[in-house]
This record gives sequence, C-alpha cells and structure tokens, in this order.
Amino acid sequence: MTTSDRSVGPDQIIGILGGGQLGRMLALAGARLGLRCQIYAPEPESPAFDVVRRITEADYSDEMALARFAEDVDIVTYEFENVPAKAADFLSSRLPVRPGPLALTVSQDRVIEKSFACDCGIEVPDFAAIDTVADLEAALKRIGLPAVLKTRRFGYDGKGQVVMREGDDPAKALAAIGNQPAILEAFVPFEREISILIVRGHDGEIRHYDPVENVHRAGILRTSTVPALIDVSLAAKAALVGTVLAQKLDYVGVLAVELFVTEDGRLLLNEMAPRVHNSGHWTEAACHCSQFENHMRAVAGLPLGSTLRHSDAVMHNLIGADVEDWRRIAAEEGAVLHLYGKRDQRDGRKMGHLTRLSPLSRS
Repeated sequence: MTTSDRSVGPDQIIGILGGGQLGRMLALAGARLGLRCQIYAPEPESPAFDVVRRITEADYSDEMALARFAEDVDIVTYEFENVPAKAADFLSSRLPVRPGPLALTVSQDRVIEKSFACDCGIEVPDFAAIDTVADLEAALKRIGLPAVLKTRRFGYDGKGQVVMREGDDPAKALAAIGNQPAILEAFVPFEREISILIVRGHDGEIRHYDPVENVHRAGILRTSTVPALIDVSLAAKAALVGTVLAQKLDYVGVLAVELFVTEDGRLLLNEMAPRVHNSGHWTEAACHCSQFENHMRAVAGLPLGSTLRHSDAVMHNLIGADVEDWRRIAAEEGAVLHLYGKRDQRDGRKMGHLTRLSPLSRS
C-alpha cells in the first residue's frame, strides 16, 4: 500500500499546515467528526493554536520539525496555497498529503496555473510571462491596454499587482511589484465575479456548492452572495470548470475556482485556490455540510456530505475596525457571526465574518 492509498478514519490525527483562520475552521469542523488536529505554523499566537490538541511552531524549511510533525499525525492537509512545495514534498514522502503537491505547484505560479488551465481546455484571459522590461513592452504591444501586471507568486488580497493604463511606464510598473517574475494579463471587462467550490473525495466522488457572486474592494473580498445572478446553464459551466480541474489534478479536498463572467456571457478563469476559501464561508451557516467539514471528510477518506443549501445567504467579511460592531451583529436576527480570535486588529486584516440568512429562493 502506498501513502496515497491510505485512508484515515474518524479517530485519527490530521496535520494542518498553516495556523490562520482557515486552519482554525478546519480544526473545528474536524472535531465534529472526531478527528484530532495538529497545527504546523511558523507564526506565534496563530488563531488556529487555540482550538487544537497540539501545535508545532516552526519554519517550513525546518526538516527536523517537519519530520517530528510527520511522526505525530496520520495525514496532512493545508490551509493556504503558499506552503513551500519543498515542505509538501518532504512530508508526502512520509505520509499522505491531501491535496497532493501537484496542486501547490500549479496554483503557486500564475503562469503555470494559466497554462495548466489552457491545457485543460479552460478559457483564460490572454497572458504573457514577464521577466524583464523588454518582455513587458512586447507583451503590452500584443495584449494591449488596459492590462494587469501581477507577480507570478505569493500575491493575495490585491497585493503584488498593478493595473496598467495608457501612458504608464513599463519600467515603473515592474518596479512597483519589486521587479519580480511576473505575468501580464489582459484586463477583463467583466459583468460579475463568481466563484465555485468543488469537493472531491478520496474515492474520486465529486460534489459542488452553488456558485456565489463576489464583490471586492481594494483587492479584498467584501461580500459573497448566493445564489449568484447567473442562469442555470452558466452555473453548470462553472461546475464543469471546477470538476475538470479537480480531476486533472487528482485532487482530494475542497478546490475553489474564481471566474469572470464577461459582458458577452463567457466564463474566464481568474484563479484557483487548492484549499477552503473565503468565498465559501457562507456554507457553514447555509448548508447541510460546510466546506470545512467536507474538506476534512475528503482528506480523512470519509463519505462526502451534502453540498445543498437550506437558505440564501450573504457573507460579509469583517475587515479591521468592522469587528468592533460585533455586539450588534451578534444580536441581529438571521445573522451568524464568526470571529477568528485574532489578538491584533489592523486595517485590511480579516477579523471575522458574518452570514445573513434568508429563505431559500431557488437552488
């Protein structure tokens, strides 16, 4: 039996790489299933530390700590896609890592991600790999303006990217993102942004949650609304995109896929995230089985839970000072509040979320 063939069970220990709010919510969901969790994270006082049996506070490059962690747990998953691939490979040689390291390799580099999607027959915005100012100048001539220049790796919440418009200096734009390896993407005049969550079990079973409509401000997700204002055929196409990606990656767990709906009704892949996702937080309040529970079910080799929702929902992120209104929110009828236990409040930091429920309008 290979490590990839091992399933776990409800009495085993799941190791989670990353100690943020997603790791915290995964551990809480796992506890409902009888799964014990151990967090591995380099940051002291990580939010997930408060809710697990044991922690390993160490750098992802520390192979001695990784080896001890592997001895303590039965299987490993992760809460964010920027886990160093070397750490994931080190662990996967010792025990199952789900989703597998291939998902990290693809999602950590935007050029690889877009190329992988194209190979899967999925439509993406026009793009070009950028290493030098000359590369950028040539790409701008081909792709045109406006366009979006992004770092190939490690950007999130709008960081590591600039929108380029007529008259912008290519050298200054590249310098603004640290002269790092980059990708230039055509600017998409989208009608709306949507995302869909796919969950694929250890046995290959695939389910999906209803697509949601997302609103971002300053690059940070503010609201996710379900149902999205799209027709049934477009929702089915979004589910197919996610299904194809999950199958090609031999994926296990929850996969988030963010998509643009263009003005002429096409779907373009923006990006994917090999993990539970902010735009799926509504599932813990509005579904029979949340994204967090279904991820832990898949990772542990348990049967997948229902992805049906029993309510319509709008999820609001509580960013920075928004969280100071938590008492009023907690008293609001039909609102489900979730705070992350973060000790330091600051601008742009996700401190919690609330989900407002309403009667189911349509599936």
